[in-house]
Amino acid sequence: MDRLQKLAAGSIVVGIVVLGLKYVAYLLTGSIALYSDALESIINVVTAIVALVAVRTSAIPADANHPYGHHKVEYFSAVVVGVLIVVAALTILREAYFGIMAPKPFAVSVEGLLVNGLASVINAGWCWVLIRQGRRSRSPALVADGKHLLTDVVSSIGVLFGVGLAAATGWAILDPALAALVALNILWSGWGVMRESVGGLMDEAVPENTLGRIREVISANAEGALEAHDLRTRQAGKMTFVDFHLVVPGEMPVSSAHNICDRIERALKDEVDDALITIHVEPEMKAKHAGIVVL
Repeated sequence: MDRLQKLAAGSIVVGIVVLGLKYVAYLLTGSIALYSDALESIINVVTAIVALVAVRTSAIPADANHPYGHHKVEYFSAVVVGVLIVVAALTILREAYFGIMAPKPFAVSVEGLLVNGLASVINAGWCWVLIRQGRRSRSPALVADGKHLLTDVVSSIGVLFGVGLAAATGWAILDPALAALVALNILWSGWGVMRESVGGLMDEAVPENTLGRIREVISANAEGALEAHDLRTRQAGKMTFVDFHLVVPGEMPVSSAHNICDRIERALKDEVDDALITIHVEPEMKAKHAGIVVL
């Protein structure tokens, strides 16, 4: 099990611990808002399991049926996470609606609030680890899981404040109203996760700053060639795919053109981690006099 898989597995353990703590907090108070917080933690555990499956699948080497690897499965998992987040939000909205229609007093328990606060601290620390390591390793599944946990942390802080306010003022309706706000925040998080994942499934190009670096590397390492054009990029999980046409003099030997391609590939892989590069060599009659000028 590699580092990413261990992080994904760790999310399951953390999710179960946090779920237990938040459910205890709900039992101690009877608060609908704390119940909604605990309900979201169930989704956290499920999304952590989905992330682990995705990370394990994406690590499978390329084969005859998947010559470009299995990296895109992480985007599918992130979409699933987004859908589960939306389902959780709708469930919480349902509970909040009934609570607003018939507000019920709940017991003020300092212990319950402290238990919920401890769960939030654990979540905050773990979501920081997931987002940091997920971005470093370019793992959409781990980043999506971390962002969902971050939303959970923000929601929990709001819940603790609101429950305390409801207890201080005696306004029982604040409890379900706060649960509804938590649900809306979760819905926004789910939309964000799905939007980013769909972008990956649609083969979006690399960011502009990365594309600029790729162009500079090609230009600086294509000595002997005439130009490069039709540069295309896309990302799939941690993999970056780069392909372009390289124009060389018509009389250049194949071995010399191959050496230029090797030099460019080495430079690109030094600049962009986990890059898969495809170069189509063309004679000078195919030059477009546009694209990347060789320095």
